[in-house]
Amino acid sequence: MRSPKDFFAPLALGAPAPLREIPFRPSRMIHFFDPSNERMRAKVPDIAPTVDVLLGNLEDAVSADSKDAARAGLIEVGKAWERGHTQLWTRVNSLDSPWFLDDVWALCHEIGDKLDVIMVPKVEGPEDIHYVDRLLAQLEARVGIEQPLLVHAILETARGVANVESICLASPRMQGLSLGPADLAADRRMKTTRVGGGHPGYLVRTDPVPESDGDAGDDARTAFQQDLWHYTLARMVDACGTAGILPYYGPFGDIADPIGCEDQFRNAYLLGCVGAWSLHPSQIAIAKRVFSPEPAEVAWAQRVVTEMGDGTGAVMIDGNMQDDATVKQCQVVLQLARDLSAADPELAAAYGLETA
Repeated sequence: MRSPKDFFAPLALGAPAPLREIPFRPSRMIHFFDPSNERMRAKVPDIAPTVDVLLGNLEDAVSADSKDAARAGLIEVGKAWERGHTQLWTRVNSLDSPWFLDDVWALCHEIGDKLDVIMVPKVEGPEDIHYVDRLLAQLEARVGIEQPLLVHAILETARGVANVESICLASPRMQGLSLGPADLAADRRMKTTRVGGGHPGYLVRTDPVPESDGDAGDDARTAFQQDLWHYTLARMVDACGTAGILPYYGPFGDIADPIGCEDQFRNAYLLGCVGAWSLHPSQIAIAKRVFSPEPAEVAWAQRVVTEMGDGTGAVMIDGNMQDDATVKQCQVVLQLARDLSAADPELAAAYGLETA
């Protein structure tokens, strides 16, 4: 563990100084594509302007015999990349794979100045982040990368969840965390084969009703499906908030269920997540809609802040008491709306806020 006085010192001679605060950039959807697929690469110029983050996936969903092609394909995309509102990320192979070192070495040398974030799968403890941190500093110094590459970790094992707070605080490179429900379910021995989302067997039922006076007994008991991931997501959001980094939901695998996807994304948004993964173009619009506050919500927040004046005391608005705590809640919504407005003219017009 580094002492506070040198936590923000570069880990290699000539490496850029670490950031002291992770900048918030809209990342409502992290859109995955397979760089080994030539047809997908050809669609990048059309898809990139429609998403907040475009991520070249080198890990899962890329077969072992396509790893080199995926890496080369991402480098091809990166060399043609023009920086703008859309960020370019990558998910490299896991630290225990034979491809991780080649991934990081090649990407830093070829397109290190184009990448914003490197997503690292199956992070289990702060030691994993420490290794990546030092390696990236050495490569930044070697290649001459001027801005530090940020690191995003995926929670995919029980040990990772147990160490989530120390992972978040392991390095000033930490940009955020994503929930990895499929691998996490397997590691926990959970009995679900779904990628994200709920399960019809994970439910709570109302108490039995006595079969008297015409009552229907068990037939009258109502059941409610619950969220398998609520505990993990809530703990992840708290850990990210403590470290000043950003939490993301992760994937929703059932592409044919847009309603279930929207519900899961909205739960994550309300809990504090800033975005989710989109695995198919149809999920881009869902994430954009869900992780952007509704104009009516923004208007209400603005009204509360305006009527509260200096933010102290309490006022009654439409029969509801508002005080300094609700002002803080409203400021969260307003700041998000301003950040999104700066990159999205349609939202800027809908919100009608000053973005400066």
